[in-house]
Amino acid sequence: MAYTTIDNPELYFQTKLWTGTGSSNALTLDGDEDMQPDFVWIKCRSVGEAHRLYDPVRGATKQLVTSDTSAESTDATGLTAFDSDGFTVSTGNPVNASARTYVAWCWKAGTAFSNDASATSVGSIDSDGSINQDAGFSICSYTGTGSAGTIKHGLNSTPSIIILKNRIGGSLFWYMYHKSLGNNTELYLNATDAAPASTSAWNTTSPTSSVFSVGSHAGTNGSSEGTIAYCFLDVQGYSKFGSYTGNGSTTSGIFIHTGFKPAFYMSKRTDSTDDWNLHDNKRPAYNPANIFLEPNTQDTEGTRTIDFLSNGIKHYTSNAGYNASGATYIYMAFAEAPFVNSNGVPNNAR
Repeated sequence: MAYTTIDNPELYFQTKLWTGTGSSNALTLDGDEDMQPDFVWIKCRSVGEAHRLYDPVRGATKQLVTSDTSAESTDATGLTAFDSDGFTVSTGNPVNASARTYVAWCWKAGTAFSNDASATSVGSIDSDGSINQDAGFSICSYTGTGSAGTIKHGLNSTPSIIILKNRIGGSLFWYMYHKSLGNNTELYLNATDAAPASTSAWNTTSPTSSVFSVGSHAGTNGSSEGTIAYCFLDVQGYSKFGSYTGNGSTTSGIFIHTGFKPAFYMSKRTDSTDDWNLHDNKRPAYNPANIFLEPNTQDTEGTRTIDFLSNGIKHYTSNAGYNASGATYIYMAFAEAPFVNSNGVPNNAR
């Protein structure tokens, strides 16, 4: 069996940096292969602006914000098009103000799916969206019922994480299911909270290879309210979702084995309050990969020392948000290159 089925992760995930122009700007991704993104997450690096999320299932100009609980809004000055090799941004300050610097994290889905639950007997709530079976990623849209139900996610295997937002109801949190926390726990992308116990968000039922479950909670299943879910699963050599326990050391800190050289790494402490932390392979393009952003805030970039290695992530900080002794954390990571490709050739560290 080959170590990985994905020799070139840039076919499915890429990070894009740019400096704003103040006028409509068609941005081309920088990878060796053209990639039309289907999930674009944008953050202004140099000025405090909220993280903006876009996908074509909801439609260009339809934005969600990770740092608060607001409903979906339409912004004609934000992302305006998903292009064959990138995306187009207009003139808005959060995406393209003159001389400001920006980053976007971009994932590929691209194959449409639709499920009439009553006709297929798969799930109990209708869903539709876009999927990429090779990369283990789906964008799933559905309308909640207010009663416990199941939803087809479109993937052929069980999701490892689900990031979910009620698009219509205001004052409702972002919810994350993470396999390391289980089906009776909530995690909030917009907040610093520890992971509390919950029976209503996921109906204390783990996802399967065909559906995920929701309870009666308005955040995951508001009656007659549109909801979007981003579902990911572990793909060897490309994506990894797990947990670790900190050791508090700045010299021999925790090493997380991913099986690939990372391009994207996001983590959160789960046993106590703390911010989310997000690093990528272009800020900077060398070790230490010490520039971070916080999805739950509008803050500009900060620095904390980690390294992206050929097969994982090494921590060199005792910061409580990363590596406090005995503390527990979850993470999600995507690859720049597999540790060993399908031909048995290893990659190099940065």
